[in-house]
Amino acid sequence: MAQKEWHLFLVLLLLLRGAKGSLVKLNNGGYEDVVIGIHPSIAENTKIINTLKDMLKEASSYLYHASQQRFYFRTIKIVIPSTWASKPEYKRVSRESYENADIIVEEPFLKFVDDPYTLQYGGCGIKGRYIHFTSDFLIEDHFLGFYGSRGRVLVHEWAHLRWGVFDEYSNDAPFYSTGANKSEATRCSAGITGQYIFQISEGEIRNCRTERQTELYEPGCLFIPHIKQTSLASIMFMQSLSSISQFCDKSNHNLMAPNMQNKMCSYKSTWEVIMGSADFASSRPLDAPPPDPTIHLMKMQERTVCLVLDTSGRMEKVNRLGRLNQAAKLFLLQIIESGSWVGIVTFSSEAATKSVLQKIVNDRVRQTLASYLPTTAVGESKICEGVLAGFQIFLKKYPSSEGCEIVLLTHGEDPAIRSCFPQIQNSGSIIHTIALGSEASNDLEKLADMTGGLTFYATDSLDSNGLIDAFSGISSGSGDVSQQSIQLESKSQSINGRKLMNGIVTIDQTVGNDTFFLITWSASTSPPEISLTDPKGKKYTKTDFVIENSNIRTARLKIPGTAEIGRWVYSIQNIHSAAQVISITVTTRAADASVPPVTVKSYMSTSSNAFPNPMIIYAEVTHGLFPVFGAIVMATVESTFDKPEKLELFDDGAGADIKKFDGIYSRYFTAFKNNGRYSIKVSVQGGGKLFRRTHRQRQGIYLPGFIADDGTIHLNPPRPVRNVTDTSLGIGGFNRVVSGGSFVITDIPAGGTSDVFPPNKITDLEVIFNKDNEFVLSWTAPGDNFDSGQADRYEIKKSENPLDLTEANFPNATSLDTSDLIPELAGTKQSFRYKPEKLSKENGTFVYFAIRAIDGSNNVGEVSNIARATLFIEDPPTPTIVTPRGPSKFIATIVGIVCSLATLFVIVGTTFYILHKRKIKRPASTHTIASMDQVTVP
Repeated sequence: MAQKEWHLFLVLLLLLRGAKGSLVKLNNGGYEDVVIGIHPSIAENTKIINTLKDMLKEASSYLYHASQQRFYFRTIKIVIPSTWASKPEYKRVSRESYENADIIVEEPFLKFVDDPYTLQYGGCGIKGRYIHFTSDFLIEDHFLGFYGSRGRVLVHEWAHLRWGVFDEYSNDAPFYSTGANKSEATRCSAGITGQYIFQISEGEIRNCRTERQTELYEPGCLFIPHIKQTSLASIMFMQSLSSISQFCDKSNHNLMAPNMQNKMCSYKSTWEVIMGSADFASSRPLDAPPPDPTIHLMKMQERTVCLVLDTSGRMEKVNRLGRLNQAAKLFLLQIIESGSWVGIVTFSSEAATKSVLQKIVNDRVRQTLASYLPTTAVGESKICEGVLAGFQIFLKKYPSSEGCEIVLLTHGEDPAIRSCFPQIQNSGSIIHTIALGSEASNDLEKLADMTGGLTFYATDSLDSNGLIDAFSGISSGSGDVSQQSIQLESKSQSINGRKLMNGIVTIDQTVGNDTFFLITWSASTSPPEISLTDPKGKKYTKTDFVIENSNIRTARLKIPGTAEIGRWVYSIQNIHSAAQVISITVTTRAADASVPPVTVKSYMSTSSNAFPNPMIIYAEVTHGLFPVFGAIVMATVESTFDKPEKLELFDDGAGADIKKFDGIYSRYFTAFKNNGRYSIKVSVQGGGKLFRRTHRQRQGIYLPGFIADDGTIHLNPPRPVRNVTDTSLGIGGFNRVVSGGSFVITDIPAGGTSDVFPPNKITDLEVIFNKDNEFVLSWTAPGDNFDSGQADRYEIKKSENPLDLTEANFPNATSLDTSDLIPELAGTKQSFRYKPEKLSKENGTFVYFAIRAIDGSNNVGEVSNIARATLFIEDPPTPTIVTPRGPSKFIATIVGIVCSLATLFVIVGTTFYILHKRKIKRPASTHTIASMDQVTVP
């Protein structure tokens, strides 16, 4: 399959499924069940609710007109945190939560970082993760002067989130050259007018100067738009201007602008991308303006979970029941948050209630619940019996099962599972599914999808920790990460008799409370020898662990208080004469509720895929909401029949990764061998130099000021200055492990796969024109199969018109001789020098380049981003002036003085005239902002 075809397939899958379990539905142009989640750390404030209501009402109307009468917001659900007081108008949440919210309200952890933004991880046309607003942005009205009305900002961000379009401004390239000594602001449309000014000091400005070397305006230059515009586009550039009411379309799209929209969407306008969306295909213009949105207030309740566990006869196979006990006991003793309600149901041919709901208030309750875990297995697997019994557990405490969670673990196939789908759909409960072994029902993923649950898969391999990882990944959706369990280590391997398994676990300063070490073994009745040493040299042995030598075979150690920061060294010896599988799992919680820990979230491009489409695996590493880069991120993909595949994920802006240093590490996965389920586990190691970006890149533009109707220039206070990169992360090394869930692959040929995957699209092509009259191109090498391996050859083309280098026109463009250019291994930086034989040079001449890679099976990659070089001619050397001697020298000196005085007089006169005519006004800042950024140009 050509890369373009699989990309369209992938976009369609993501558009149909939504991102991050989004519950949004489009019904006759109206977006229903849009979820807004308020973080539990936000202090109760009714003004937040009222502002959200006003914002949504305005945004719905603005969206309706901006989308040419196609879309609006119909129903919104605002999720109130459990920390707020209850009110009669607050309903109980169903499947809504902070974690699956489309819009989140959360403080940024660092002060004065209130930019609204959308977290995007996919390419053009692919949905984002969430929109983020701070409470200050919603409460403080001075932000209206910087970003425009909140409803307009929401529509700008909604286009990012829902349709996968990108900004039409650029912080990295705020200007572009249009010819000799001419440059323009990066924007769409180019019809937006304004002035280019440089602020010397408060109340004093001058015109921007053009730098000779780049023919661009100097750093610090500001584009100040006129308050009134004739151009109506575009919302993705500057939504704050009152005249802006449209997205850029094909008729007014600015092809010259070096922005992310052109780079990521191959020079398509935002409206063209929107027209290609599934939303657009399933909609039509409405006959009349829509009503205002209906807004529901939903309040988070205490977490309620029922374990529904398969105890049919085949659970005796491959120690499944013993492994279930190991993993479920960890969940009950350590993972489930304090204050939660937990019940237990087992099922085989029929269901049995092992424990009604009990509230986790202390370790005694946890131990009591663990004692109800099953020890015998017999009968057939009747999944519906177990699920319906779980609902009954909930109904004994609550009037409905809405908002409750079921953790369903099963190994078996149940032909009757679909018979209870209607009851499950109507229950309002969330079902997380864990498929154990290759025989588990193929409908499990449907259960999770229809209820907003998570999906996991654990193989029957004994040297896999998949079952424990699955239970460790089922945490609360409240958003309160300080209460959630964090996995630091998950390691399992076969150890020969008398041999050791050694390792190091790092406890960083953001975690350490409730630290728990779990060691399991598979065969011997006696535990292995255990040696654990903390950073201060204190040693723990197996006598310090709680040992269970029964079929469970576990050793547990809970560190009292807060664990020591640093490297914990462990050594575990198999004292058995034969080889056996030994595993270690380490979990912990945040050290301080007021300081967010470093966290990792893993997700994938889709949970259901068809060969020959690739998967993309993502890992988001953050400290609070801020991206962390510089870590080593490894993904392990495991299936039933093959050895686990390991691949490193990268945050380098190449291959599957769309933005460098945004804390989202990405990689294609194509090593499919068999149809069926695959599980993903991501391990992150931080050490050496770690960095934290203090703001996201994709956000509404900050308006530096405007020009009033009378020509008066009004300047806003400078954008809050903050370091783009913070090197003082200060946590030292860290370890994190997280389950990425599971996915299903189909359509793999019975005879095995052939080479059908092309090299990935090159997205970071750059070009410069040097003093030797050479064009120097550079890029990151793609692979043979997307971003793995090594491509066979390149095609490079050039043109003076960028449209000649788009996917459709690329074959007909002028080719460069690349016969001596050999592709490097994927991920390697490459360069290519091209010196044309005949070059007609004029200042401001543009030459465009694009590249694509081809593998040894003639699979052709997608055309790269289009890079532009501007030709400049060096000024000729200044001629040497021979100074005359004698009387002529005296006359020349007098003439020179007179000329200098005349020039000075003209300059002074002109300056006074300009200052007299130009009116400058600066509103007093109503909000003092500490310096935190080196970039002040929006």
